[in-house]
Amino acid sequence: MLMPSIFGDEFFDDFFRYPTRSYNETKFNQNAGMMNTDVKETDQGYEVTMNLPGMKKENVKAELKDGYLTINASTSSENDEKDEKGKYIRRERYCGSCSRSFYVGEDITQEDIKAKFEDGTLKMLIPKKDAKPAVETKKYISIEG
Repeated sequence: MLMPSIFGDEFFDDFFRYPTRSYNETKFNQNAGMMNTDVKETDQGYEVTMNLPGMKKENVKAELKDGYLTINASTSSENDEKDEKGKYIRRERYCGSCSRSFYVGEDITQEDIKAKFEDGTLKMLIPKKDAKPAVETKKYISIEG
C-alpha cells in the first residue's frame, strides 16, 4: 500500500520513488557505472578501460606522479525551467567529481602512456617496463694515517 511515511528523509521522497527502496540505496544506484575500470594484461603492457558516462574530454585529467597514475573527472549541469511569466517551476544544479589512482611503477614516464577518450570511455595503454635490478655498489671508508 502506498502511504507516505511521516518519519522519512524528505516528505516528497515517498511520492517520487518506489517506497521499498531506501534513500542510500537510491543514491548509490545513481552513481553506478561511474569510473568502472577494466584492466587487461597484454604482452606489451596493460590496457585500462574506464567508463566516464556524461563526462567531456576537457573535464578528464590524468596525472603521473611518484609512480601513481591518477585520473580525475568532474562535471556540472544546470536545469532551469521557467513558466511564461519567468518564474521558476523547477531549478536543479549538479556538480560532481571523482578520482581513481593506480600504481604503475616509478619507471613509467608520461610519454610512455597513450590515452584516448571517446564516447564516455577512457582507454589507456601502459607499457610494461622491466624492473632494473639494483646494482650493489661497494662503498669504502677512507682510512687516514
